[in-house]
Amino acid sequence: MPPATRLLLGLVLMLAAFGASLSFGQTTIPFASVMEALIQFDATNTEHLIVQGSRLPRAVIALLVGAALAVAGALMQALTRNPLASPAIFGVNAGAVFAIVLASTLFSVFAMDSLLWIGLGGATLAGALVYGLAGAGPQGSTPVRLVLAGAAVTALFVAFTQALLVSNREGLDSVLFWLAGSVSGRNLDMVLPALPLILPALAASLLLGHAINLLMSGEDIARGLGQNVARLKTCLALLTVCLAGSAVAIAGNIGFIGLIVPHMVRGLLGHDYRWVVPGCAVFGASLLLVADVAARFLIMPQEIPVGVMTALLGTPFFIYLARRGLRYE
Repeated sequence: MPPATRLLLGLVLMLAAFGASLSFGQTTIPFASVMEALIQFDATNTEHLIVQGSRLPRAVIALLVGAALAVAGALMQALTRNPLASPAIFGVNAGAVFAIVLASTLFSVFAMDSLLWIGLGGATLAGALVYGLAGAGPQGSTPVRLVLAGAAVTALFVAFTQALLVSNREGLDSVLFWLAGSVSGRNLDMVLPALPLILPALAASLLLGHAINLLMSGEDIARGLGQNVARLKTCLALLTVCLAGSAVAIAGNIGFIGLIVPHMVRGLLGHDYRWVVPGCAVFGASLLLVADVAARFLIMPQEIPVGVMTALLGTPFFIYLARRGLRYE
């Protein structure tokens, strides 16, 4: 089956997951009522209010965040040549969460447009620390050193975040959303400030597919074919920070989407990044939508944060990748 057909099937899966997110929950709403709520909204209809007020924003956020995290993971794996790379594992998510918690608890900053830039700053700082620590010393940066540096930076920012919450327990409720990782409890107005970053970053990532293919062939080959490797790496790093930082600012610390999806997409569509990047956007959105729907039913009538669901999926996959990598060393 050609990659285009598989990508088209992925789009169908994404649309089905989006519809399921609008329909399923503690109150199951028939698909016909969902369509009526979207096309002919009636403010006196309880089902319409549920769809428009709660489930539609939730589904849109899951779609955007899943696509952003998956594409960020694919770009990070290409940038570092490390199959274990992802924004969560390399400390980018933890850095963004720490910056948001710091601004919320100590300076009472809650405006979404402000938190967006604060989260991006924290993500940039964490990424720079990981890259600097991994590259220090005569051996330079290696995949193992990058993973160890990412684990260290993640632990550091998590400890800082916990220290802030211990010293300011009154602020715990206001930042619990970002700690757990969730796509519920948000409205579309809170997403609008992030769109000017996420959508252009996704579009730019799509346009860089051919250049990434050259980079994956080796830096010397890429330079020989006229590619500016330093500029490309800088672009990939900036796009990763924009996508991951924006996703964390919207939905909090949702891990492992950036790790799982790129491997799944390469298995389905091959290693050509002209297909990998759009595939990550489509399947990343689908996976987070499905995880969010599953989170509604696991411990009904309560829900668990979607970040917990992705961790349940991602932790065994991370262990599998680590063990497989060790066997080939």
